[in-house]
Amino acid sequence: MIKIFLVEDEIAIRKGIKNSIDWEKEGYEFVGEAGDGELAYPMILKTKPDILITDIKMPFMDGLQLSKLVRKELPATKILILSGYDEFEYAKEAIKLQVAEYLLKPISSAKLLDVLAQVKEVIRQEQEEKELIKKYREDMKENRELEKERFLNQIITQNLSLAQILETGESLGMDLSAPLYNILLLKITENGGKQETYAEIESGLDTLSGVFSFRRGVDEWLFLLTADDAEKMERRIESCRKTVRQITEKTDPPVEYFGALGNPVERLREIKNSLKEAEKKFAFQYFKKWNQILEIPVRDVGSSENPQTEKNENEELLISSVQVDKLNHKIIENFIHTGLRREVSNFVDDYFMSLGEKSVQSLMFRQYVTMDFYLAAVAFLERLGFSSKELVERCGDLKEMEQVIQTIEQTKEYIKKVLDATLECRESVSRKRYSDLLKEAVSYIEHHYEEEDISLNQVAASVNISPSHFSTIFSKEMGETFIEYLTNVRMERAKQLLRSSTMKTAEIAYAVGYKDAHYFSYLFKKVQKCTPREFRTQV
Repeated sequence: MIKIFLVEDEIAIRKGIKNSIDWEKEGYEFVGEAGDGELAYPMILKTKPDILITDIKMPFMDGLQLSKLVRKELPATKILILSGYDEFEYAKEAIKLQVAEYLLKPISSAKLLDVLAQVKEVIRQEQEEKELIKKYREDMKENRELEKERFLNQIITQNLSLAQILETGESLGMDLSAPLYNILLLKITENGGKQETYAEIESGLDTLSGVFSFRRGVDEWLFLLTADDAEKMERRIESCRKTVRQITEKTDPPVEYFGALGNPVERLREIKNSLKEAEKKFAFQYFKKWNQILEIPVRDVGSSENPQTEKNENEELLISSVQVDKLNHKIIENFIHTGLRREVSNFVDDYFMSLGEKSVQSLMFRQYVTMDFYLAAVAFLERLGFSSKELVERCGDLKEMEQVIQTIEQTKEYIKKVLDATLECRESVSRKRYSDLLKEAVSYIEHHYEEEDISLNQVAASVNISPSHFSTIFSKEMGETFIEYLTNVRMERAKQLLRSSTMKTAEIAYAVGYKDAHYFSYLFKKVQKCTPREFRTQV
């Protein structure tokens, strides 16, 4: 109901206006009255009326002064000026204040109701427009996440100028201008309330000043940190630690997290270097305890580039000194099951670091390590339906192993090759599964797009995976978000109906899944750059 507030210093006129209209019957709520602007102002701030009716000439604070204050604090409130003076200066000032109407006294109830009805319609249209914009923004939120992901990839992989980066960042609501930058990578474990935890962590860190979030797959984030100096960067990092710790500790069942920080850089175009360092540390998730954010520098295991020298050193090591118990088969299996191809190099480097420099100097120990990786890969591939020939064709036979492990670096490169080939096979199986899954999802959308309440959650449930996982897969494989795809399907069907039928716009809106014809028209114009009526006349 539209709320009305009346300010008039003449009691007879004020009571006459108040009592001559059945406000509730006419669709209004009379929320207050006052005899001057000074008394009225705090009451107006409290009641927040939709329409303010005020006289101009009043003691203490006149109607124009009151209107200025109300316009500043409650810009959506419509103001009707009542005046017994038909003077140009008053009217000119009222126009400056963007008052809805300038009315001369005396005014009849019928005339006032007529004006109020016009203002009420304007308010209705503005509220409807706000709702449409709100709904559109909600629908486009998923698209914004995809745009952010694309933007991050551009920063990392392309040689964008600072102006391009800042301009695109600004369009996504991110002020990236700063003297110092850093990268925080973060991953959390699965639990029953994972979706809520994801949302809480993302919003929790996003609200921190100078922290910008980007999704990386289903359960990982990249946070870009900005600061004015090193001291403020440390405080920002500590705020991130505290926020993540507080959120994960209160979840039930408990959630574990693992994070890694890059090195601070002074240029946005150098952020890829910070990311590279963060990814090195992030690979320690397979070796170290969780519930921490790594910040320590990573030191590579030294290696000898002289095979003969290394061989001589190895010969001095007794077989009994080779610590086979340092091998952790579960770590290898875990990485083969869940690791990413981009993590292979850092994982192998960190694995060798965890074994200790003395151990990996031994040729025999390197044979144990290589064999462990190779056999784990073969076992995994066979479970996927591949034969060991896949690995032989890509990496060579075990009989040739001694030739490729003469140095530490050769050994690491060979193991990286084995892992990359294994994960590539795993990805091919996933792509096939995702391809079938997406065909089902697309089919579901094609058969249900006309239902207004169709949602990402509903479609994800139809193919039996979690909404977040489905959203990630859909965006990655289809090249557009779920909302973009659904909107395009609906718009294409709407265009067909506009071309080939005499259906009204409201009927077409309903037929393609929009019960609100105004929202359909709003969205159609956003997507097609013309209204449904204009589209129909063009064809």
